[in-house]
Amino acid sequence: MEPLDTDLEYVSHEPRPTTPGSRLGALLIFPILGVLILLTFIGAAIFQWNISDLIDTFVGLMLVFFVAFIVMLFWAFAPRANQA
Repeated sequence: MEPLDTDLEYVSHEPRPTTPGSRLGALLIFPILGVLILLTFIGAAIFQWNISDLIDTFVGLMLVFFVAFIVMLFWAFAPRANQA
């Protein structure tokens, strides 16, 4: 009979270290949304779309995007909980 291997090796599973810019990558959604809004305005200028009814909605969206951007900036630059 072979002897049992009772030497246990405990491996700790630590979370992988994140780079400081990993949260800032989430902010890339705002330039993408800005390009989409810009393409909408360019399309309206080229194809003469009537967007006068949508202007109030666009202004409201811009205000919501501004507030969301400020909130995400605070979230992105906040210190991590495990680095206290």
